[in-house]
Amino acid sequence: MDISVLGIDLGKNSCSVVGLDATGKVVVRRRMRRETVITYAASLPACAVAMEACCGAHHIGRALARQGHAVRLMSPEYVRPYVKAQKNDDRDAEGIAEAATRPTMRFVELKTEEQLDMQTLHRIRDQLVGDRTSLMNQIRSILFERGYIVPQGRAKLAARLGEMLDGDEPVLSPRIHRLVCDMRLRWIALDERIADLDAEFTEAAHSDERMRRLLTIPGIGALNATALVAAVGDARSFGRGRDLAAWLGLVPRQATTGGKPRLLGITKRGSRYLRKNLIQGARSSLPTMSKSDTRLGAWLRGLLARSHPNTVVVALAAKMARIVWALLRHERTYEPVALAA
Repeated sequence: MDISVLGIDLGKNSCSVVGLDATGKVVVRRRMRRETVITYAASLPACAVAMEACCGAHHIGRALARQGHAVRLMSPEYVRPYVKAQKNDDRDAEGIAEAATRPTMRFVELKTEEQLDMQTLHRIRDQLVGDRTSLMNQIRSILFERGYIVPQGRAKLAARLGEMLDGDEPVLSPRIHRLVCDMRLRWIALDERIADLDAEFTEAAHSDERMRRLLTIPGIGALNATALVAAVGDARSFGRGRDLAAWLGLVPRQATTGGKPRLLGITKRGSRYLRKNLIQGARSSLPTMSKSDTRLGAWLRGLLARSHPNTVVVALAAKMARIVWALLRHERTYEPVALAA
């Protein structure tokens, strides 16, 4: 069998495998367990192996790449149009193999184990932050039901809890007092776990050359630098800086028909976590950067004169994404360009 493209529809236990020859004809159609896929691929000559970029794809992809195969990962939404008629695992594998043969198909870079480890740490931190926010909101609601209104902000809530729980005279009923004390201990434990992860991100950002380059960009800290390097990997997978900004969902959404262009809000495609962090970084650095005597500062002042500040923040985040691509692609540090005298 002369297999040119091997399409694999990954499942939790079993996988569907379809092999295409050079003409696109199906020559293999099998179903096997996940561990058998690697053994089966080892018996084949080097070919293109196509999979959807889903959970477990990078692990199997690295194993197949070590066998000499060319691994091609694709977004599931790009594969969907190639699935014919009724949907089943075999047709999905056939559609994956056919989609990988298209010359205009966009492929996902195979991530290393270190990249996946860093992304896992970021997901855990984001979950912990969400748990802390939920816990704080629950504390506020308990106090609000008893007539105690606390201003916004973690520091103000912590100070108010200290006054109510550590005072000489009890404010709450004994049972609710014990309950809120226990919730405060959980809050403190979450703060400590988040702080430990932040320290780990800071150490990693200062020990990696690519991350150190990103730290020179205003608004990019250890959190953004580690998350971006883990997600982007090799910047050469993007042809230009705008492609990275589009991948992050920071470019305008188009609704063009009849030759009449119409630009709407940002697309919000890609990782919400990366986009959120970039926008927050842009928001924190906007006041300083807009006052700087640089070309970027002049551009920001012009935008602020004619656009809403939130629009300018998103535009700055898109600009930062382009700068991130340039620094990773050309291995340079950020150097602001001064205005011409």
